[in-house]
Amino acid sequence: MAKLSNVAKLLRDLVALPSVNPAFLPNEPELTGEERVASYLTELTSKQGLEISRQNVLPGRKNLFVRLKPRGKVKRRIVLAPHLDVVPAEDKQFTPRVRNGRLHGRGACDTKGSVAAFFHALLELAKGKNRPAETEILFVGLVDEEYGQLGSRIFGERGPKADLAIAGEPTQLQVVTAHKGNLWLRFETRGKAAHGATPHLGKSAIHEMARITEALLTEYADELRKRTHPLLGHPSINIGTIKGGSQTNVVPERCSIDVDRRTLPGETEKSVYQEINRILAKRKLKVVNPKECRGVPCPPLETDPELPAVRQFMKAAKRRQTKGVDYFTDASPIAMGGTPAIVFGPGDIAQAHSADEWIDLNQLDQATAIVLRFLQEQP
Repeated sequence: MAKLSNVAKLLRDLVALPSVNPAFLPNEPELTGEERVASYLTELTSKQGLEISRQNVLPGRKNLFVRLKPRGKVKRRIVLAPHLDVVPAEDKQFTPRVRNGRLHGRGACDTKGSVAAFFHALLELAKGKNRPAETEILFVGLVDEEYGQLGSRIFGERGPKADLAIAGEPTQLQVVTAHKGNLWLRFETRGKAAHGATPHLGKSAIHEMARITEALLTEYADELRKRTHPLLGHPSINIGTIKGGSQTNVVPERCSIDVDRRTLPGETEKSVYQEINRILAKRKLKVVNPKECRGVPCPPLETDPELPAVRQFMKAAKRRQTKGVDYFTDASPIAMGGTPAIVFGPGDIAQAHSADEWIDLNQLDQATAIVLRFLQEQP
């Protein structure tokens, strides 16, 4: 077996530290929480001239700040922001394995690969003699990305603000400046209950919802496919769940659906409601109690690729064009707080949350080199 690089060894150690988001396994503390990872990273900072602090997010869960101050007065700031939590997995996935140039294990690509690459680059910068003269580098290990993104939401609200934040996600080393937003809506129909033997005496809420579902997935979906964004393609709609009725021999009085509407820059919750109401009104249909059911805003991301810091990162990554992705990331809540954000990291999103998650170690080394090169070029 080929000798592992130092960043690969770091990733191996991180994967072996379970950090499942507690929202998924509330009664298994031996597997949950980001604190084991945060404590391990803190131990690695000794004698490196790095400052450690924490930002309260949830009880027992804090964002980790690792700060490298410049030689002079702070005039600029770059934020490295991967998340520390992972989704549940079988126990064997917390025993990292290296095979054929890949490291396998939960979180290897989502996103402990980014944690390892960003953190190792920061350590290398701190060890060298050429730390920036006026740019502060802040590593932010975010909590709760896999559930409510409360770590990035708190960081976005409270700061500190920066010239650029790089959210760690598996982008296969592509520089992402745009991603879709995520709007979850719940619609309900009301009917009139009656005995199943006399359905003509009632009104089926399920039948009404079937007509609404057909309108959304045909006419409205077709309308959405006609819109396009240069990096993101078209917006989309999906009906993920449907619930209705109480038992087989009763005409259903209520029915509800949960709708996943992926939005483009410029689309808002208000504009989406207006579009849906227009489609339904044409067919003399309506819903009751429409509501957003995530409880937190998940707007799309669109960062100007011409910003100086973004152009500088593009140069370090040796990329000529930025990319867009369909999935939601911590970059959006950070950008909502006023810090321009991009998404970057080693690994393939197709491996995220999979039963055999893995990352290409060559890509891990490349990501580390790119981030270090970018940091070394800061004034």
